[in-house]
Amino acid sequence: MIVSAQIPYVTFSSWTGERELATFGSNVGSPILAFQGWRHFKEAFAPEIVRRAVTETKGPMHHIVDPFGGSGTTALAAQFLGVRSTSIEVNPFLADLIEAKLAIYDLDRVAAAFRRLIDDVFRNRPVDYPYFPGAPRTFVEPGIDGRYIFSKKVAERLAAYRRAITNVSDPHFRRLFRVILASVTVPVSNVTISGKGRRYRAGWANNTIDPSTVDELFKKGLLDALYDLRRYSARGCRQYTVECGDARRSAYTTGPCDLAVFSPPYPNSFDYTDVYNIELWTMGYLDSREANRRLRNATLRSHVQIKRDMTANEKASPSLFRTVKRLRAELRSLWNRHIPDMIAAYAADITTVLAGLATNLRPSGRVYTVVGDSRYAGIDVPTADILSEIAPQLGYEVVDMEPFRSMRASPQQGGRLELSEMLVVLERNDSHISGLAGVRGAPEDWPCIMSRNRVASR
Repeated sequence: MIVSAQIPYVTFSSWTGERELATFGSNVGSPILAFQGWRHFKEAFAPEIVRRAVTETKGPMHHIVDPFGGSGTTALAAQFLGVRSTSIEVNPFLADLIEAKLAIYDLDRVAAAFRRLIDDVFRNRPVDYPYFPGAPRTFVEPGIDGRYIFSKKVAERLAAYRRAITNVSDPHFRRLFRVILASVTVPVSNVTISGKGRRYRAGWANNTIDPSTVDELFKKGLLDALYDLRRYSARGCRQYTVECGDARRSAYTTGPCDLAVFSPPYPNSFDYTDVYNIELWTMGYLDSREANRRLRNATLRSHVQIKRDMTANEKASPSLFRTVKRLRAELRSLWNRHIPDMIAAYAADITTVLAGLATNLRPSGRVYTVVGDSRYAGIDVPTADILSEIAPQLGYEVVDMEPFRSMRASPQQGGRLELSEMLVVLERNDSHISGLAGVRGAPEDWPCIMSRNRVASR
């Protein structure tokens, strides 16, 4: 009898290398891990939090949920820890990025598909203008008032790759190529991206980017990705679900789970879709102003860039009530008069997500969430305190509130490292329910893009 040798799984420690963390709450200052270089996420939380959560949560560990999937930290860590995961992510580019990291590939076939893709790019006629249908005029030369994100030649080359990718037959390969191409877009543009949006590079008008840079970066990005995928192919669990949709609704539909680990957008009045605006338009995830509006409406009410219904129960937490009251007293000092309502609405949205998770979380199951404070007109928004006051009304016991680091306030608020980032740990315990008016289930009339619901079990 011939017994085949079993390939050992790659452990979580093999992936992280037991690295030294500059801060437990984010990747800032810490060594970059495999898969993190596919698209740089400065503020993504460290996967070591997931390992800690799995270790500290009592009882069986079969299913981890992340309602704000982001770069896929929770889902990827779950694979190395041998646990099935569900990721909910409203941004379709990020949903694709998560699944591209989690999926299983025949890498020899990927390489062959890549060679055919390159032939397709250079064999076919140039792509006709507009290169990115529906995108703002500032995207392609001549732009508006002489300012544009891409030169015409670079935009044409990106569009040629995008067209060739649509001809790839395997949907997993298509997704991988699209994600890698998306990672090229900012480096070949005239702008840089930070946590507060984009700005033009110094001297960009005199530093023309050659379209061959697209070819070089795309090839390098794919080779780096294939290296990660091959080296870490034997992960402990390859079962996952990636759902592109609104966490306020999808948190109710994850099915039974043992743990939730996530970091929601912070209530800093910034629309995080702006950080990925270039990838969304150039890769065709957005094709109209209406599509952009729908996506923004499906995000948490943490920003005031669009007109939205900010209805909320500001008395759900004493800290929330005091904060909103103080902000309203300083309304003339605020840069936007809707900020007090936004803070209340943000708390209501986080409450709804926690309520949805509570309907699926087993007794003694836990929530580990990294949250950050904000400040307006010198008034602090104590997000962790608000969360800790609301959680018991939903059936959670507050187990821990651990400060991670100090974040920098906005320049308008002094720019100093004064805002807290905290890990809040909650445990499911129905005896703590005290009742919260208005939290019964996911509202049916919320806008939600829900464009894909993908499940893979391999």
